[in-house]
Amino acid sequence: MAEERDYEVVLVPQPEGGFTVSVPELPDVVTEGETRDEALAMAKDAIEGYLATMRHRGWDVPIGERDHVVVRAS
Repeated sequence: MAEERDYEVVLVPQPEGGFTVSVPELPDVVTEGETRDEALAMAKDAIEGYLATMRHRGWDVPIGERDHVVVRAS
């Protein structure tokens, strides 16, 4: 059985409605959805498909480190 792994996703609301979703750890994965729930479901599907393609091609699945940087916004 494959190991489960969490991926952080970034949801950006779009002016025309819906959300664009990116996956910082997998920069090639970008998707969208009309609602937050749909966007998250699309992200999960896109991540699973991307990882399956990588495994099928024998490519290493990238494993990044997570941290945060605080900057002054004003």
